[in-house]
Amino acid sequence: MSNTTLCFDFGNTRLKCGVFVIDRLTEVLTLENENSETIIGLLDKYKPESTILSSVINHNTEIEKLLSGRSLFIKLDATTPLPFTTPVTKPETIGADRLALAAFAVHFNKNQNNLVISLGSCITYNFINKYNNFIGGSISPGMEMRFKSLNAFTAKLPLVKADPMAIGWNFPLIGYDTNTNILSGVLQGMAAEIDGIINEYKEKFENFNVLLTGGDTHNFAQHLKNKIFADPYLILKGLYAISKYNHDINN
Repeated sequence: MSNTTLCFDFGNTRLKCGVFVIDRLTEVLTLENENSETIIGLLDKYKPESTILSSVINHNTEIEKLLSGRSLFIKLDATTPLPFTTPVTKPETIGADRLALAAFAVHFNKNQNNLVISLGSCITYNFINKYNNFIGGSISPGMEMRFKSLNAFTAKLPLVKADPMAIGWNFPLIGYDTNTNILSGVLQGMAAEIDGIINEYKEKFENFNVLLTGGDTHNFAQHLKNKIFADPYLILKGLYAISKYNHDINN
């Protein structure tokens, strides 16, 4: 066995695997599929000591048997030992991705108030207080969902996409055609929403960290007025923190 941990994040849009070697994220892989052959290939290549899976999709359950047979495996859910508490009405309904985000916040900003914002298929706002309690947050439509809904629920509006190659997404405040009107409305609207929610938290909590994550983090962050810490890999790093926490309490 090596000092390698594979952290799998199966989201609605992408399947990712983070490779950690002695506490350091060395590679981030985007998987084409969740087939057994794909997982076997990763196990053969990296020979991990530990693996952990966060999934918000109906994934191929056979891969859980593969991972548990060849590593110390954790499927992240409400029964997994965590370095924080979840004093909410139905903790079993908290998404595994949100648990991973909370774990990152507690691991790196212990005993501090943390608002973790994830830009994915949905935007999730996750608040972990200074007592290391994940007390909830909110969920709203993500960028792609907003673009698709404008197209799906109107007769003539086109399906618009943000250009990932356009550094900083330099879209105009005042759109000059249909596409730029939609770009401005969706992206400026998201920025205004995020800043507005951060400001609401500021009124309730004097001191807290704002952490932003998701695949479009670096392009999107500059459109926010509030000070934030941006890192696109917080879920993967949170999964590693949970894996390490469980290893420590069992040894």
